[in-house]
Amino acid sequence: MPETASTTRASDALLPSLAPLLHEWLPRQRWFAGKGRRVTGFTLEAATELLPLDGPGPGLLHLLVRVEQPGRPAGTPADCYQLLLGVRTQLPPRLAPALIGRIRQGPLAGRAVYEGLRDPRLAGLLYERLRAPGRTGPLRFHATTALPPALAPRVLDAEQSNSSLVYGDSFILKIFRRVSPGANPDLELPLALSRAGCARVPAPVAWFESGAATLGVLQPYLRDSRDGWRLALDALADGREFATEARALGRATAEVHLSLADALPTRRLRRSETEHLAAAMDRRLHAAAQAVPALLPYVPGLRAVFAAAGDAPGAGALQRIHGDLHLGQTLRGSDGGWAVIDFEGEPAKPLDERRSPQPTVRDVAGMLRSFDYAARTHRPWNADWAARCRAAYCTGYAEVSGADPRTDPALLRAYETDKAVYEVVYEARHRPDWLPVPMSAIERLATSP
Repeated sequence: MPETASTTRASDALLPSLAPLLHEWLPRQRWFAGKGRRVTGFTLEAATELLPLDGPGPGLLHLLVRVEQPGRPAGTPADCYQLLLGVRTQLPPRLAPALIGRIRQGPLAGRAVYEGLRDPRLAGLLYERLRAPGRTGPLRFHATTALPPALAPRVLDAEQSNSSLVYGDSFILKIFRRVSPGANPDLELPLALSRAGCARVPAPVAWFESGAATLGVLQPYLRDSRDGWRLALDALADGREFATEARALGRATAEVHLSLADALPTRRLRRSETEHLAAAMDRRLHAAAQAVPALLPYVPGLRAVFAAAGDAPGAGALQRIHGDLHLGQTLRGSDGGWAVIDFEGEPAKPLDERRSPQPTVRDVAGMLRSFDYAARTHRPWNADWAARCRAAYCTGYAEVSGADPRTDPALLRAYETDKAVYEVVYEARHRPDWLPVPMSAIERLATSP
């Protein structure tokens, strides 16, 4: 596509005119990572008119904005966010809930500014840009296949750290809100898996980027699928077993791991690295116990778990993994087959860390914790249900990978413990009623041989 957008409005006047609105609006967004810290300023990284702002509108303004907040580590850049702002002279009543505010001064004075993704015309324009690869200002659009025209968009409201649009029940576009330089794993890994012939992960069909930062990825929308978390809860509510599904999910996980190992570099895990991993887990435990005193009685037992992992010989491999695997990151289709989605990793962690090779047992541990969480939603707590799911998942994983995660338990147990410690802090801060869920795991992991 020829460059038809303009970046001329990215002047010194644009951001100051938007700043009063962004100060109020940004901290209220679910995907804003800096909640609880005041916003002290903004820096404009890039501004692109995807649809011209002259006339009554709608116009579409794409922004990359750094948000200054106190408390970030010295030498680290402020968080950069991707914003897609609609601009109109008059906002139709149907878009009133998307209103951010009216600009009082500057080049867009008097215009209404709103969340552009909520406007079907603007959301459709973004899809059309993906259909026609090329440059639009600093933005680059890519596609691996021809895409059908004129698919109606709708916003998914379930996202927390990003935003997603579904086009005609055929494709889903994930828009990364907090962006960093470098390939996002949610593009990098599904592309690698597609090239390796792995059918467990929807292959990206289009994406867009700016500089080295991935901004959004379009993939097939598995409309007849249900996520693993909801399926597990339904099984518990109906009094049904889930072990068969868990075993199949273990097999699917192993297939993804093997394909990633074939597609991307791997290396052996050195003894010094296991010591480093264990030491980092121990430091996180120390900080968590200061924040949540309920952990203190279990600290000696938990430290012993980490010490055992640090003393383990440097066996096994490091490779690219999912990085944030749990039941909610899986989908089961109408044919009973499992798919794995959302390879972004933990968004709060630096991109370099999320892209680093890691032991596969980290993913396994995340899924084992997810079975515990599902079982705890049931009253009375069905601990045996969770244990059967955990065992079946590991069995399925071993059937495909040739290595049962339970046969070398030190590192698996350490990762499961580290995850439970993280969960304790999270629940104590955000959902105190859920604190017994990870605390039951803490008690088991700290006291069992």
